[in-house]
Amino acid sequence: MRLECFECGAEIQGQDLDSLGEQFLTHARADHDWPYPDQAVRNYAAATQRLSGPTERLPTIGDVAIHPVDEARMDDWARFFDHDAFVGNPEWAACYCLEPHVRVPDEHVGDDTSHWRDNRGTMLARLRAGRSQGYLAYVGGAPAGWVNASWRADYTLYPDMDGEPPGTQVVGVSCFIIAPPYRRHGLADALLDRVLADAADRGAEWVEAYPFNEQAEDDAGSFRGPRSMYDERGFEPVRSADRHTVVRRRP
Repeated sequence: MRLECFECGAEIQGQDLDSLGEQFLTHARADHDWPYPDQAVRNYAAATQRLSGPTERLPTIGDVAIHPVDEARMDDWARFFDHDAFVGNPEWAACYCLEPHVRVPDEHVGDDTSHWRDNRGTMLARLRAGRSQGYLAYVGGAPAGWVNASWRADYTLYPDMDGEPPGTQVVGVSCFIIAPPYRRHGLADALLDRVLADAADRGAEWVEAYPFNEQAEDDAGSFRGPRSMYDERGFEPVRSADRHTVVRRRP
């Protein structure tokens, strides 16, 4: 296995993902003054090899099907995150959408100091236990997009606030991830519509989301969904933070 350093172009080689990560870390510490934690550097190296999906956006796509992630779809979920979800953004690939469940606002507690395999296993365990919930969008029978639509009570990034509905009553739409070939084809809209359609049957009193206040420069950066998507569906702003606004509506 080999990768090219994104800063200096040096070629790094390793026999497997772990050894490649160690060699890249050795190179990083010897030749660069990067602020990233050691494990983040290792994770990046592994991601450059794992992310094997295509990068070019398709001009048209087939029919879209949305399915909740249950036991029968765990392998699809893992395969999507292993190979397709973060194509073009290997620095994010260790997350496995664990960040909103573990990151604490204004504190450096997140996924970048954990091994990507640990984050993968943690999220699979959470999905099986119902402590993370979401949907996959399929195109042509293959997973092409994901939305994390867990209970707010199961996030640390969006804690309950005084005067707000308790997190056990609120489905929080925290992240959309669409593989590059399927972006700007309406998959995020379809995923959000399914979240709204199912929310009442899940026992939710509210559905809320956390769009960024500033428009992202690229599609990948819009992982919380654009504010316009929520406005079109009747979400109302209820609280502003430095980087995002909480928007909410009844199912």
